[in-house]
Amino acid sequence: MTDQGNLRSLLQAQLSGQSLARPFYTDPGLYQADLDNIWYREWIFAAPLAELPKAGSYVTFQLGGYPVLVVRGGDGEIRAFHNTCRHRGSRICPKESGQATKLVCPYHQWTYDTNGQLLWARDMGPDFDMSSHGLQPVHCASAGGMVYVCVARNAPDFAPLREAADRYAAPHRPDELKVAHQSRIIERGNWKLVMENNRECYHCAGSHPGLCRTFLDDPDLFGSGDSQGSALGAAHVERCEAAGLPSRYLAPEDELWRLVRIPLVGETVSYTMDGKPAAPLLPGMPFANAGTLLFYHYPNTWNHYLSDHVLNFRVMPVSATETEVTTSWLVHKDAVEGRDYDLTRLTEVWIATNDEDRRVVQENQLGINSPAYMPGPYSQRQEGGVIQFVDWYVRSMLRGISGPARVAAE
Repeated sequence: MTDQGNLRSLLQAQLSGQSLARPFYTDPGLYQADLDNIWYREWIFAAPLAELPKAGSYVTFQLGGYPVLVVRGGDGEIRAFHNTCRHRGSRICPKESGQATKLVCPYHQWTYDTNGQLLWARDMGPDFDMSSHGLQPVHCASAGGMVYVCVARNAPDFAPLREAADRYAAPHRPDELKVAHQSRIIERGNWKLVMENNRECYHCAGSHPGLCRTFLDDPDLFGSGDSQGSALGAAHVERCEAAGLPSRYLAPEDELWRLVRIPLVGETVSYTMDGKPAAPLLPGMPFANAGTLLFYHYPNTWNHYLSDHVLNFRVMPVSATETEVTTSWLVHKDAVEGRDYDLTRLTEVWIATNDEDRRVVQENQLGINSPAYMPGPYSQRQEGGVIQFVDWYVRSMLRGISGPARVAAE
């Protein structure tokens, strides 16, 4: 499937409203095409802003073939770099996160500041120019309290996303949050199966008993379109808008991202087993039962902004049939564990839901691995969000293979 002619034919044969052909979920060559044409071109969610609270805070992750480092500099700015030393290429920061005043390569101790400049390199001779051996930068920007990176030479315009996400997330005070808990799991399925599973709740009643205590299993509220297709959703949006909470459905023409606020079940406030708050109300929220602000950004994140906490989800491809899902629970920075919130109560619903989804995706992948698999029809009512995602994927891949053969930074 690495031949572009074959890939183009497969993409052009895809019928809207049907699941993808088997190679899209199983073929290593097509997985590489996903990386080249989507993951190495688009803005990718890297970390919550709250995970980088002070100068020297850093996170690392693997984006396909690229190890990436995101760090807050001494000037307060957040920057991203290729996590590879300019000496002989060793990873500079092998840990997933940490705190450092300087970035020191563990191999030969070449030392960089948090702005990426090389400060020290032993025994390199009198003609060695340290100024030309700083870390290679990666495009970096933030929106809605979330840090994004793009490894392409020329990143897509970030301004529309920043303006929209910052406005919708502002009442949740994303710059005043801290990470209460973070989990990482490996789902043994293709990254598209992980995203497809999230984009519908057709499976929720049979798979997520804890989540369904508070999350409304109503496709008119969270599918592909405006939640005001539901009378309940429309009333909720108008109530929230009147209180100063941006809530109406918003998405660009290419449907790369979307924002909309939806109600939870009844008067429930949060994703807890009893529906009551898990943490103190965030200072910018006018009332407790504001539901959840849903924020999707393809290809790798969905998020819930609640009245008492925020949930960020990061999807990262590992192989053709493996995906890492990282979940971050964010609460107000002044909230104290054990006094203002109980960690088990805060996290138990989504820890269980993530594990349930892990099993669902794994079984989906195992079935698709069969040579007997044939693409099936999606439910127009229940799986509108999946149709939207798959249509976006096909358009993005066709655009990618029609453009320059290589856009990622060398």
